[in-house]
Amino acid sequence: MKRNLLFSLAMLAAGSLLAADSSPKDDVTSAATALGNAQNYSWKTTVEVGDNSRFKPGPTEGQTEKDGYTTVTRHFNDNAIETVTKGTKIAIKTEDNGWQSSAEATQDNGGGGFNAARFIARMARDYKAPAAEAASLAAQAQDLKVGDNGITGNLTEDGAKTLLTFRRGRNGDGPTVTNPKGTVTFWITDGKLTKYQYHVTGTVSFNGNDRDVDRTTTTEIKDIGTTKIEVPDDAKKKLE
Repeated sequence: MKRNLLFSLAMLAAGSLLAADSSPKDDVTSAATALGNAQNYSWKTTVEVGDNSRFKPGPTEGQTEKDGYTTVTRHFNDNAIETVTKGTKIAIKTEDNGWQSSAEATQDNGGGGFNAARFIARMARDYKAPAAEAASLAAQAQDLKVGDNGITGNLTEDGAKTLLTFRRGRNGDGPTVTNPKGTVTFWITDGKLTKYQYHVTGTVSFNGNDRDVDRTTTTEIKDIGTTKIEVPDDAKKKLE
């Protein structure tokens, strides 16, 4: 009996030490991992830009299921662009072409100029669902602290720069950024990530044009474990 009591006290003390060692970044990472392990969930992302911005994106809504489909609908003005991914396969729907596979969307149409479907395919390929994006943001955050309004910290310079350029410029031909700054906040309830937000500022230069950026992106997560995804048959065929 005495030996069992001592063992129990030792385990309790060890657990308390582990809990004390847990940092806000650990809490965010654990919450992001738990979200990624969920069977399914939904989200909505909104972007706030300055009044002088020429590009004002609408909301993005998404759903994902573990080892299954991920659907994302992006709103631009009065237009909606839908994408469905499963593994490395992507299907894209535009008003002009209906559902296309990524191979169809990225092929050279011979017309020259800007290929919207190709741009969307690349955007879908690089897109991170909230569980992955939150984990990436936590890794790029410094001095995360628990406050009255979530867990907040500053982004690293490289992290802010990446977000300001929407992860473009892999081949060294993307925009350049000066004075990149950013902050990030996470909200966790009962160990579950329910919301995160990042704010980035800086000057982005591309093709000789400078543009000051001040952007706030907010993602709210819902229906964890109760999301039901419906994928059109035409989209499924493009994923085969």
